[in-house]
Parts: sequence; structure tokens; C-alpha cells
Amino acid sequence: MLVFLVLLSLSPIYSAKIDGIIEPMSSDYSKRCIEIAEENESPLIIELDTPGGLDEAMREIVKAELNADVPVIVYITPSGARAASAGVFITLASHIAAMTPGTNIGAAHPVSIGQQQVGEEMAEKVVNDAVAYIRSIAEKRGRNADWAEEAVRKSVSITEREALDIGIIDLIVESREELLLRIDGMEVEVSGRKEILRTEGREVVEIKKTFRERFFSKLANPNLAYIFLILGIYGLILEFSRPGTYIPGVFGAICLLLAFFAFRMLPINYVGLGLIILSAIFFVLEVLTPTYGPLAIGGVVSLVLGSIMLIRSEAEFLQISIPLIITTAILVGGFFMFALGMAFSAMRRKPTTGGKGIIGQLGKVTKKIEKEGVISVSGELWNAESDEVIEKGEKVEVVGIMGLTLKVRRKGV
Repeated sequence: MLVFLVLLSLSPIYSAKIDGIIEPMSSDYSKRCIEIAEENESPLIIELDTPGGLDEAMREIVKAELNADVPVIVYITPSGARAASAGVFITLASHIAAMTPGTNIGAAHPVSIGQQQVGEEMAEKVVNDAVAYIRSIAEKRGRNADWAEEAVRKSVSITEREALDIGIIDLIVESREELLLRIDGMEVEVSGRKEILRTEGREVVEIKKTFRERFFSKLANPNLAYIFLILGIYGLILEFSRPGTYIPGVFGAICLLLAFFAFRMLPINYVGLGLIILSAIFFVLEVLTPTYGPLAIGGVVSLVLGSIMLIRSEAEFLQISIPLIITTAILVGGFFMFALGMAFSAMRRKPTTGGKGIIGQLGKVTKKIEKEGVISVSGELWNAESDEVIEKGEKVEVVGIMGLTLKVRRKGV
């Protein structure tokens, strides 16, 4: 096959950085970087550190790598980084794979990401599909397909030295600069043709994520999506409880929209979401009725269970933090218990306004009471009646009210 030389030129080598969950924004960013590299006919270095991610997003990235018209180099870095789960597929699909000392790769067994919990037969089909996919990638790139299969079936994980020894990666390098020196002159097959890399001394330009990519990528964090959901629900509750303030309603609506957008990128269990909404209903009913406990307890239990169930995945990196769930339950439950306590105190407090509020207050007779008279109570003049004669200037206590007439008795009687 004809060998084409990639001549040293002024065009830079491009680099991209993927350091988190593989989700739709990661896919969009990776494909955009590959397109930029293709437009400039330059290699692309993808610096990778990921615990894994969504299957569909991973397949989009792998497809872009396999069909790239320029060399794609995946470099697992920095020290302490990993290429787990979806990261294994992305690494194997590269033209050249490299790792920094102190990194690892593996554990590609498919978990229930974005799928309902499946039975044993369906789970086996999912695993077999992943095995066939990863073997095809490894064989296309001339890598160890047997280990790739074990990474899926047995979730094996290996160090950078083991990965080099068994033919999973091509290089172990300490830095990007060393990587450029080591791959200079290497021959790779790109789109059916052979290319010789010329990388020594060339400028490296990092392709930054756009604001949109950065912002929506953060939303794929399940903890952040959960916080937006809680803020949204209780922001709307606060708005409905005090209509006309607008700020809680606007804030809550925005948070809910962001949460639902994030849920499109995450495997949501709608039973869990229903329990969280049910908990909010329980809390509101507790304040409105109140039942002095049962509904509030039910709200806390529903909130905790719904939060644990919200993300439908076995992958640890997609789970909502337990401390966050506990903190949220304490804050929300505590707030509504405080509101409940205030309502209970208000119900027990003696009325201070209206007809009932005036009973028990003290007044002063301004017109002698002989059956009827006039008294002053809290600066107001009232008609008054009593079964006894009470002289002007004496103090009286209000014991009842009939229309606009107070029934009184001499204070101390």
C-alpha cells in the first residue's frame, strides 16, 4: 500500500481533554475536535481520564475515531487517571494509545446505564453485544482482543505496564512532550492509507470546550441534577404558598428545567422521581392539615427512598451521594417540621384579634355600669353589661362578647 508522508509543517497538533463522565456533551466535544483536526490535516491527541459513562455517547466517540481522516492519539493522563468502562473502548479505538505511569485501564463490564434492570438472559445478550463490539475495535486496531473481552466479561483492570506488555497500548510516557518525541516517525493506518507521523517540534493547540459544552457537561453530574430538582420543586412550592413574589417561582422553574435537561443525559428511574414529588406533597399536606407527624415522616421516608432510587444504574459514578441525600432530607424535613411547629404554636396561642381575641383583656369603666355602661379596652370604647353595679374608674375583665356589647365583671371577682 502506498505510503504517504505527513510532512513537517506550520500546522499545529491539536489536543482535547476528556476528564469526567462520558455523556452527550463529551461526544459532541470529541467529534468537534476530530473535525477541526481533519480540517487542518493534523493529528489529534485526546487526553483521557474517565470512570466511564453512557453507552450511546461512547459509541459516538468510537465511531468518530474509527472513521477519522487524521491520526487520533489517546493519552491516559495525568498520573492517577484511569480509562474505565467506556474509556476502554475509546482507548482501543485510537490509532495510538499511550498511558502515564500510575494510571490504569479496564473494568469495561456493561452496567445498567440508561436501561431497566434486566433478567439474566437479557443481561447475557447485553454482555455478548459489548464483547463483540470491543473485539471488533481491538482487532481493527491490532490490539489484544482476548484481554478486551475479559475486560468486558470479568471487569479486569490492569496497570500501564501490564497494558503495554499485553498489547493494549503502544507507549508509556511521562508527559505530552515525551509523547510527541516518541510517536515521531511512527507509521499508522488512517482511512485505508499509511501515514508517518511528524510531531517533533510542532506546536500543540488545545481545543477548549465551548461554554455550552462546559455548562451542560456539568449538568450530567447526578448530584448537581438532584440539587436542581430539589431546588426547583421547593422553589415552586414557596411561590404557590406566597403568590406574587415571583422570584422563588422563576428560580424554581429554571432549576426544574435544568434538572429535566440533565435527566435526559442520565438514566432516570421514574419511580424514584415520583417518590420525591410525593414527598413534597406529603410535606405540604402536613403543614396545611396538619397531622402532627405522620405525613412529615412519610415525606422524609419518600424523599430518601426516591433519592436513592432516582438514578437507574449500578455504576458508582452515576449514583447520587448518600451524604447529599441525608443532608437534603434533614434540611427539607427540618424546614417543614419547623413550619409545622410554628403552625402548632399558632393554634395553641390565645387569639389576639377579633371577638375571641378581646376575651380576657382588662378594661376601665368610663360610664358607670348598672346593667349597662361603657368601658375602655385597648384604647377603644365598648358598650358593656354586667350582673353587678360597677362604678366609673374601676377595672373590669372581659368575659364574653355579644355583637358589639362586651360582658364584663369586676377585676378579681
